Formats: sequence, structure tokens, C-alpha cells
Amino acid sequence: MRFSTLSLGALLLAATATPALADDAPTAPPPAFTVSGGATLISDYRFRGISQTDKKVALQGTFTIAHESGLYATVWGSTIDDYIANGSDQEVDLIAGYSKTINGIKLDGGVLYYYYPGGGHANTDFVEPYFDISKQFGPINGKVTVNYAPKQKALTVGNGSESNVYLAGDAALAVPNTPFGFTAHLGHTFGPSYLSIGDNYTDWGLGGSYTWNHLTLGLSYVDTNKDSFITDQHGETRNISKGGVVVSLGAAF
Repeated sequence: MRFSTLSLGALLLAATATPALADDAPTAPPPAFTVSGGATLISDYRFRGISQTDKKVALQGTFTIAHESGLYATVWGSTIDDYIANGSDQEVDLIAGYSKTINGIKLDGGVLYYYYPGGGHANTDFVEPYFDISKQFGPINGKVTVNYAPKQKALTVGNGSESNVYLAGDAALAVPNTPFGFTAHLGHTFGPSYLSIGDNYTDWGLGGSYTWNHLTLGLSYVDTNKDSFITDQHGETRNISKGGVVVSLGAAF
């Protein structure tokens, strides 16, 4: 087979040219919206150290839509015991917020609405704005959070309306090159209000986790410096703010 001068030159040029690499190909821009969520089975749902399930198992789920601008919306839900909200067996948290990272510092703020469906005619739902600052220090992430619930009847212990402030610090360690993680938490509730069960108190916790694919197994110890007693339908009285071990199994997508 004979080659013309043009075809031979084309073959030589093709042979000596640098082949195109996959990395040189144009990549699609990241999507404007991202969706994430998950489900968790937990041995005891603790809200700021106090059991919301009479120290029994809870099923929880979450779903978040986030925009590249930093805006996001989240729905989070959990089963609860009916003593929390006048007979309701569910807590649904509706969250709208905005987050932005500046010079390695992440700022995150928004509004959280606590909704208790089936709570009868009692005033149980309330609103709580929040703000937190977090920063990564090597494998450790540190975060400071403040939640402020303005005066609302749902928070009232006696007559009138009451407000509540919650201040917390958290540290999370992701052990490099391993599936293990560890957490530490310290928080303080400033009352008086329904959230503080009438008075100020402190809660804390230490935990560890193991992640495999989309599954995470967690183990933590949670405690408070407060005594809060309930009596169930069988006449048994328990301290729902007493320290205890909490085990969880979560799946993320």
C-alpha cells in the first residue's frame, strides 16, 4: 500500500503527538444542588442530655437539600415518648440555614422549628434560631454553637412566656487512614424554661464511631448534672437525665 506525502505526514504527526489524557478532558461543573440524608436506629434519643424516649429505642431520619450558594433546608425526625409534647409520639425539626467558609472558618446560622404532630391542643411547637462557628485543626474539627429560643408559650413552665439559651462546644476527631472517629461534647442550658426543666443545667458526652461504606456504628456516654424524673403508666419512676450509654447504627446516602 502506498502513502501520499500528506497521509505519511499525518501518520508521523499522529505518532509523535502527545496522546490526550482523561484529565485533560473538560469536567462537568458541580451541581448547583446536592441532596443527602440518612436513617438511624438509636438506643436512646438524648436531647441536650435528657432522654426523649424514656431511655428506649428511637428511629430517626434526615433529609437535606443544599445549594452551592450556601443555603440549605433540612427535615429531621425522631420517635419520642408522649411525655415530651402532650401525647405526641414524633418530633419533626424543620431547618432553614446558610453556611459559608471564610479563611478556613465555617460560619453556619439559621432557624429551627420544632414540630410535634398529634400533640393535641397544647402549645408544644417552638422556634429556635441558631449560629455556630467551626474550624478544622488537622484531623480535629472544633465547633462552638449558640441556640436562642425567644419567649414562647411552648417553653413556659409557669405562667407567661419564657426564653431559653443553649451554649455548646464540640470536638470531633477523624483518625487518619482509619474508619474510627471520636467526639466530645459540653453544653449548658440557661433557663428557666421548659427546655431546662425549670432551671439551668450542664450536659456532656464522649463517643466513638466506626464507619464502613455508608454505615456508621456509634457508642457514647451521655450525662447531665440534673435530676429529672418521670412516672410511666405502670407507676415506675425514672431519672431521664441520669447518665447512660447510647448505641446507634446509622446509614447515610
